[in-house]
Amino acid sequence: QVQFVESGGDLVQPGGTLRLSCATHDITFRVANMAWYRQSLGKEREMVATIDWTGLITYADSVKGRFTISRDNSRDSVYLEMRSLRPDDTATYYCHLIGSPYWGQGTQVTVSS
Repeated sequence: QVQFVESGGDLVQPGGTLRLSCATHDITFRVANMAWYRQSLGKEREMVATIDWTGLITYADSVKGRFTISRDNSRDSVYLEMRSLRPDDTATYYCHLIGSPYWGQGTQVTVSS
């Protein structure tokens, strides 16, 4: 069983910034391919960003230029820095070990004035 500890979700005003964190000590993190997904009410879960073990990164078009995914292998952690937040970024955000059935518990991000 792989467990992730997520944090950083909050209520923020439009245009604001948040940083999400996801840590796990149950895998060999330095070779893990990781992703952030999000799911808002009534919608399917969608990929937000991925980072593979070499540092190769991809983003959903909707977040390019605003979100930054990064990893710190010394801390077994992956991060999502979110800037210029918009109301349509409101969702539960999940970290995910790509290619596995393992997901974080989710952290809620609400963008509202």
